[in-house]
Amino acid sequence: MYKGGYTSKILRVNLTNKTSKEEALPLQTAKDFIGGAGFGIKFLFDEVRGGVDPLGPDNKLIFASGPFSGTTIPCASRMAVTAKSPLTNAVGVALVGGYFPVELKYAGYDVLIIEGKAETPTYLWIKDGKVQFRSAKKVWGMKTTDCQQIIKNELNDQNVRIACIGPAGENLCKLACIINELRAAGRKGLGAVMGSKNLKAIAIRGSGEIAVADRDKYKTARDNFAKLMKESPVLYPQFSKIGTPMVVDHACAIGIFPTKNFSATGEYAPVDKIGVEAQLTRNVGSEHCYGCPVGCSQVKVAKTGVYEGIMAEGPEYETFFSFGGQTGVENIDAIIAADRLADELGLDTISAGVTIGFAMELYEKGILTDKETGGLKLNFGNDEAMLTLLRLMAYREGIGALLADGTKAAAKKIGKSSEKYAIHIKGLELPAYDVRGAKAHGLNFATAYTGADHNRGYAFQEIFGIPIPNEVDRFSAEGKGKLTKWNQDVRTATCDAPTMCAFLLDMAVAAQATQNTADLMQAVTGLNFSAEQVQTVGERINNLARGFNAREGFCRSDDTLPERLMMEPIKEGASKGQFISKDDLRKMLDEYYTERGWDLDTGTPKREKLTQLGLSYVADALKL
Repeated sequence: MYKGGYTSKILRVNLTNKTSKEEALPLQTAKDFIGGAGFGIKFLFDEVRGGVDPLGPDNKLIFASGPFSGTTIPCASRMAVTAKSPLTNAVGVALVGGYFPVELKYAGYDVLIIEGKAETPTYLWIKDGKVQFRSAKKVWGMKTTDCQQIIKNELNDQNVRIACIGPAGENLCKLACIINELRAAGRKGLGAVMGSKNLKAIAIRGSGEIAVADRDKYKTARDNFAKLMKESPVLYPQFSKIGTPMVVDHACAIGIFPTKNFSATGEYAPVDKIGVEAQLTRNVGSEHCYGCPVGCSQVKVAKTGVYEGIMAEGPEYETFFSFGGQTGVENIDAIIAADRLADELGLDTISAGVTIGFAMELYEKGILTDKETGGLKLNFGNDEAMLTLLRLMAYREGIGALLADGTKAAAKKIGKSSEKYAIHIKGLELPAYDVRGAKAHGLNFATAYTGADHNRGYAFQEIFGIPIPNEVDRFSAEGKGKLTKWNQDVRTATCDAPTMCAFLLDMAVAAQATQNTADLMQAVTGLNFSAEQVQTVGERINNLARGFNAREGFCRSDDTLPERLMMEPIKEGASKGQFISKDDLRKMLDEYYTERGWDLDTGTPKREKLTQLGLSYVADALKL
């Protein structure tokens, strides 16, 4: 029996039949997977059979918040959106904050599962247990801000929370994301999954409350958590004022800020143009997710040229990389404008920017010519071309049609050895870290169940020098298998599942992360967890995700890195001479698989490990 934290209900919506029904959330599922990404991956494995077309009606789109969302625990208004990714054909999980995650809980649901495909453009209106299927013809084709405002007007409620897609999702661009407010469930092409279902938006409103199992324990656990946040030397003094873009300066200083399609890392480090000093000249305020006292999202406004007056919530660090360093664009106002345009079109800024940088390198090498680009001059630093390409990609027009599905798909079509310049893993473009100078971070990118994803097992030990659980040498391959397993399991269990903002793990609670989650779980839900049991939940989720990918045909050979990162040392800067050799990767993978209890040859979890984690049915499905 649930005592708190959970609503104990799943809402299942079938767009094909225009039906909806409520189901009980099994208590054992809550104990084994906690919530968020854990729930998403559990239902994905159980309900989406192997080989399903990610853009077909049999794929499912799963929204799941965690037991802390809707309480007064700070930084817990987050959710995981899960589906089979059309970009990678692997597990696709995207995390997002804002207000929608809490509203889902207040409306009465821990999980929302979307099935089938609507016959015509549709949006869902969910209010306190009532579901309506409404025509989206009026908003089909609209950008995300206009779409949300029109739906709010139509429902006569400005406090409705909405998750929607833009033109990119409608056009099944595999780089498309899902936007709520201006927060993005950004990666793995989940906006295309939503578009493939003819689902333009989900509008939600609730008046419920989330119970807490033990008020005394809750006050103690919450106070301890707040104390850790206040004691952080970074969280409030710096992060709340600058947000993630503060990492631009740091990444450049340690020589891992990728530039010009990872070809000029260390050589080209435009801190003076797009670093913190320049950023602060554009800040006009900040935005908070529900219940967050930090407010890390900095609102910026462009001040010069054709971009003057354009305002964006961000750009975040990743976007300063993807629309700045990666493309060689130094105009901070152009980066702000590109960030806002991507949000309006519903494009993942990371994959979109990396794909544009890839095209720019091909253009400069003569692999792409004016004939293919339609006369667009795709030189590094051309901000006008960058914004033009975003529009073309979202609408699948001209050269944009070639690039709309990311670097892997584009390279396959282009040929001419272009694949060696495609910076992706399993089809997912790399984020803003040149892992040649941070080897555990690189191993995480290679092994994460989503492909290259900094949100899975972020190696804060290497990036920020935080010696937890131990001090590391970021240039060494030794011990990185064990460290990567720890990072992936702990981050999954303490951030992706409960659901919590991952920045807190890095900056405030790293030393007590699993104990902090255990204390909060006991207080909120009444379920007894030790710190060790919390970490085991993370291990269980990662093994289940690996099982899904193994069923899709992924194996050890897919746990690799782009050729450039294994063959070309960084030429200048604090990480000069560094690269991840094939031998380094082999050694790290062997250690990682051994620590995980996975087969060294295939990278598939062994039956013994799956059984130990209560996942013997996964071993049966994989015929192990």
